[in-house]
Amino acid sequence: MTAYPADLVRTFERWWDEPPRMVRELFGVTPDPFQDEVLAAFPKQPRIAMLASKGPGKTCTESWCAWNFLLTRPYPNIAAVSITAENLADNLWKEMAKWQNRSDLLLSLFEWKKTRIERRGDAASTWWMSARSWPRSGSQEDQANTLAGLHNDYVMFILDESGGIPDSVMVSAEAALSSCIEGHILQGGNPTHRDGPLYKAHTERHRWFVVEINGDPDDPRRSPRVSTEWARDQIATYGADNPWVLVNVFGRFPPSSLNTLIGPEEVLAAMKRSYHPSDIERSPRVLGIDVALYGDDISVIFPRQGLVAFNPMRHRNINGITGAGLVSRKIEDWEVDACFLDNTGGFGTSWTDQLRLLGRAPIPVLFSEEPNDRRYYNKRAEIYFLGCQWIKDGGQLPPLNVPGMPELLAALTRTTYTFRGDRLLLEPKEMVKAKLGYSPDDADGLCLTFSHPVSPRHIEARRRIAMKAEYDPFSDFARAPQHRGMAGGFDPYGGV
Repeated sequence: MTAYPADLVRTFERWWDEPPRMVRELFGVTPDPFQDEVLAAFPKQPRIAMLASKGPGKTCTESWCAWNFLLTRPYPNIAAVSITAENLADNLWKEMAKWQNRSDLLLSLFEWKKTRIERRGDAASTWWMSARSWPRSGSQEDQANTLAGLHNDYVMFILDESGGIPDSVMVSAEAALSSCIEGHILQGGNPTHRDGPLYKAHTERHRWFVVEINGDPDDPRRSPRVSTEWARDQIATYGADNPWVLVNVFGRFPPSSLNTLIGPEEVLAAMKRSYHPSDIERSPRVLGIDVALYGDDISVIFPRQGLVAFNPMRHRNINGITGAGLVSRKIEDWEVDACFLDNTGGFGTSWTDQLRLLGRAPIPVLFSEEPNDRRYYNKRAEIYFLGCQWIKDGGQLPPLNVPGMPELLAALTRTTYTFRGDRLLLEPKEMVKAKLGYSPDDADGLCLTFSHPVSPRHIEARRRIAMKAEYDPFSDFARAPQHRGMAGGFDPYGGV
């Protein structure tokens, strides 16, 4: 490896002891106060945890520390992990590339790859940063192996979004710190879980240097990157004691952990299932209808019979007359037993009125209304839990390539829940929409089919239909030119 010039060696020696100086001189930026605090502590503190609200710049701080370690230590090894491999790629790994591209020095010395950053030249195999992922369904031993293999004089572990990472992932990192010249564990995340590495750091302050970062609009030490207007709006809308406001605005742990409803593996498995028509012929046929008001939201008509959910119809910018006409036709053609229509905010009123004029009997559902089961905080929490349990119990969803199914997968697996007292409470829909970048209309439509118990009324007619193998409720729409591409033309019993 080519030796550094003497003046550059002196610069690296200064940056080793003063990472805040490196950021100012190398990148030409001024860190926020909490970032300065973390950077200044980095050379002296082996364990640093950033307990943060939403959006203060903690991942940026992690990348600065990583570049400082890569640039100033001899033959360093860094392993980085996040809540998912995708999250690591989209956040920390992208930040590493962003700051490298702002420095000719870093571009000349290091090569950025998809899962690895290496020192150029003959030190590539010994001077690096590696992206890792932990197996969600693996054993504790499998998860512990995520950060295994770093036995070096200079080692560093970064846990991005560590609020949802299990304790077992930390095992190898702790072991490596006992046998090196200099070792660091740097973690940062939102306080979503009352277990795991971030919560342990919060409760073991004698072992961890903890920096708390919040977006509280009334706290002079708040992060300037968190919008004051946004923070005040969240507090006014949901209340200061709302679990998601505690996490996202105040950077504090909620009374109980925020957990995801269902894992992606379970939803993807449901998208690969296939039942025979005889398996569902005596089950009720139900429509779940999520009504969009305007804009980017989509009106979704989701059909389900027993263990099979069929392709949804998805439409933008249709009024109550058109929507009611589509639903009425399907009620007649498919002999629907029940039709549940979201009327939260009154957006579905025109659909409901028009359907009644057509002689139909839609059942309006308010997400805020009382549930049938008192274990749930409201109707929205109830139907989402019932929908996810249906998937876990063997429900069949349309394949991932059907329009709306990628959005359904994301909405179900990224919506969180906690408890309000002893009742299950779902993350507010507007927060889910902000997180996803779109409204969870497809998930709403599916889950609305679980609004109330339904009994089948047309068994004999369905037995005749079954003999004709006419089981795709929207096949006629798929054939119609004006709807082609909306229903996808998918027959769950006959392929695409």
